[in-house]
Amino acid sequence: MGTGTASDATDGEAGLLSAVGAGDTALVKRLLQEDSDPGLREAAFCLAVRTYAGDIAQLLLQYGADAGRCGPEELLPLRDAVESGSPALVEALLDQRIRGRYPQTELLEMRDLARRRHEMGAGAELRRRTGAEEALVHTRVQDDEYYRVGELTLGGRSVRDGHAAILTDLEELLGIRASFEELMARALHHDQDHTAWGRATILLAHRRDRETWEAAAALRTRPGPSHRLFGAEVLRLTHLFDDSDEDAFAGPALDIFTDWSRTETDLAVLTEVLNALGEQADSRAQKALLAHAGHPDAGVRRMVAAGLGGWRELPDVTDRVREALLVLMTDVDTAVRRDACLRVAQGSDRAPVLVEAMAALLGDPDRQVQVAAVHGLALHNDERCVEAARRLRPPRPGGSSEEHYLDAVWRYEWRRDGR
Repeated sequence: MGTGTASDATDGEAGLLSAVGAGDTALVKRLLQEDSDPGLREAAFCLAVRTYAGDIAQLLLQYGADAGRCGPEELLPLRDAVESGSPALVEALLDQRIRGRYPQTELLEMRDLARRRHEMGAGAELRRRTGAEEALVHTRVQDDEYYRVGELTLGGRSVRDGHAAILTDLEELLGIRASFEELMARALHHDQDHTAWGRATILLAHRRDRETWEAAAALRTRPGPSHRLFGAEVLRLTHLFDDSDEDAFAGPALDIFTDWSRTETDLAVLTEVLNALGEQADSRAQKALLAHAGHPDAGVRRMVAAGLGGWRELPDVTDRVREALLVLMTDVDTAVRRDACLRVAQGSDRAPVLVEAMAALLGDPDRQVQVAAVHGLALHNDERCVEAARRLRPPRPGGSSEEHYLDAVWRYEWRRDGR
């Protein structure tokens, strides 16, 4: 096909390819949102892969780059991607349009390679390669849109510690079913925001079988908070991903999380439990959330704010929910105020006292709270949103969420004027 490289770029190509070459994810996204020439995206994808920028390669795929138009010689060998320890980079090379280039024998070899690197540890392998004796430099980096990994640097070389996630991905691709215990062990070696943790919980949740559910539920009694957190996330995602008509996990999830919320003391686990309750359309879940509305930890209060009042079919708790949200909208924590305002904005309760509470937040010292208030007033058809939006515009560069929230004002004006 011959997509070309950065040196072949015309003036029109230079912006996108330069941003990719510089590893500037935010700029790449902005250029893609501005509808850059679709023909450049394959060249940019090839460059992103060759420069080990897995997050940018995935972003380009999301915006329409066709990996199949890149010749094998224009991409990184799969072995190099696995060695790099970047799950995002490996995932980009395993895009369904080019996956067929790798025979099963090669995929099995890469599975074995990922397992060896995982078991040895990224740092030990890096030290073996470089022979350097100085201390490893360890940082956390964003590997894709949602997850982070560790990056280790020694002797001028770097490697990421995502081999456990790569192993999980390759096993799934090959149809190899890893046990619950093994996937959990891979996850618990890292923090919750690490790709290895995310890959394990999502894969287990999609199994949606009784064996997996019971194994996750049994973790509730484990003394280690990380075990309880892992179990809670698997249970929550199992219910969240269940799109069947039977919704077989709704009842068990409600029972276990309602009881769990009364006894959990670890903040991270409690936050996950409350997150699960906020996804339940049941008054028992709302009452369990209300019990934590005055919790001393801001992260817990934020989860309460995000989960309250999202279900129209629960009139028996409306008054208590309204009172709690009014308090949370005046919380000392900025994120709590913002999330409470967004919940009121998107909820079905149209009480005038809630509208006035949102209007009061137009003078909040934090811009994001102001944006949430403008959004809410627009959704509640309150004229004050128009002038407030004028004072806030334009949205901050790269602030796609701001653009989304402020677009509600334009839609309000459209309704108001009968267009």
